[in-house]
Amino acid sequence: MSAIDQLLSAISSVNDSVRAEVQNLLDCKTKPQGSLGRLEELCCRYCAARNTAEPDIPVKALVVMAADHGVAADGVSAYPKEVTRQMLLNFAAGGAAINVLSRQVGARLLVVDMGVEQAVEAVSGVRQQRVGPGTRNLAREPAMSEAQAIEAIAAGARIAGELIDDGVTLIGIGEMGIANTTSASALVAALTGAGAAQVTGRGTGIDDRALDAKRAVIERALRLHCPGSDRPLHALAALGGFEIAGLTGVILGAAARRVPVMLDGHITGAAALCAVRLLPGVSGYLIASHRSPEPGHGVALSEMDLEPLLDLKLRLGEGTGAALALPLVDAAIRVLKEMATFASAGVSERSDH
Repeated sequence: MSAIDQLLSAISSVNDSVRAEVQNLLDCKTKPQGSLGRLEELCCRYCAARNTAEPDIPVKALVVMAADHGVAADGVSAYPKEVTRQMLLNFAAGGAAINVLSRQVGARLLVVDMGVEQAVEAVSGVRQQRVGPGTRNLAREPAMSEAQAIEAIAAGARIAGELIDDGVTLIGIGEMGIANTTSASALVAALTGAGAAQVTGRGTGIDDRALDAKRAVIERALRLHCPGSDRPLHALAALGGFEIAGLTGVILGAAARRVPVMLDGHITGAAALCAVRLLPGVSGYLIASHRSPEPGHGVALSEMDLEPLLDLKLRLGEGTGAALALPLVDAAIRVLKEMATFASAGVSERSDH
């Protein structure tokens, strides 16, 4: 049995009977049934994943993975690829948006170098998990080998396992990598059959001319590799990034331990779609934090039947949307644990005539 098959075999579907039990408990709280809307749905989703109707307040961590992409050479981003490494150092120094937000929500932050072109040596706050010095240009050859994709997935799964062993019960994910919206858009197209124009957005803010060129790059890559939704590992290797493959592994590793994963935007959505194509039952462990303006993100969310909690027009990445949504899980669990029932509060229940 391959390493991927072993990982997938460890994943069980979420417990729908727990979901129903928790909804019944919420229906007994001092409120009209369903009046807390999607907060109730979130509570049920978390509990079904954790396989308990008596959850503790989540212990939260954010995993941000970084890597470079060979396709950046085709001018698909408004920023040079050196920015990936520079931002990795910014994460390590505590100065990025995700540092601010992870501190705000009380989440542990783990930053991982999955394959930045120029290695960040001996920097405190950056875990070295390098698969290579960036991927190759997906428009001209496979971005990585399938062996490299499996290596990155396995690394992500190990990281998830380590966090869970340390008590983490809710993992948010984010990323950094110049040109990774091109990779993510190509992956979403490959895994859904959507056209390049349907999934490709402006990423870091490219102009109309660059957007047309970006779409052409993705179309060329899809013609070159002929990936399909029935071969997700092939698609991931041909079109993905080391950080996308690593995040796919984090999702699978978390699901194997019944720990939900809070997704961020477009790139994490592509990683999640890869995980779901490998094993459809993984979708029950996913929570969509927000809706990115990137069109491919909406396509991926629709394929996974996920409705985002927020719509703040965020397009930064880094896990910022995931960080902002983590406290909503706390709120949902506190309602279940701390809110009075009609019986305990002596409040009359609804009278139907």
